[in-house]
Amino acid sequence: MPLDPLDIAEAWTGEGRSVALATVIETWGSAPRPVGSHLVIDAEGNFEGSVSGGCVEGAVISEAQDVIASGEAKLLEFGVADETAWRVGLSCGGRIAVYVERIA
Repeated sequence: MPLDPLDIAEAWTGEGRSVALATVIETWGSAPRPVGSHLVIDAEGNFEGSVSGGCVEGAVISEAQDVIASGEAKLLEFGVADETAWRVGLSCGGRIAVYVERIA
């Protein structure tokens, strides 16, 4: 059974790593991951967990690097039209909101 991303975040901060936590806070329509899903990211770009998939996850990891550096949380929203949904990992044109914050 894989470790919970929150447990991983706690372990990584305990090791002295700079860490951000991304959380799905809202979904509309079809979304790959439910509200409450987590992705933990460190300053080196290592990550565990999932908030979506495809290009969305890559964008969240990139934004998390900025959050770690600045300490300022971000609210990210992703949504696509049905014809492009599969390319970016949001099947059926769903939309998601992801909150990214640095944790200590």
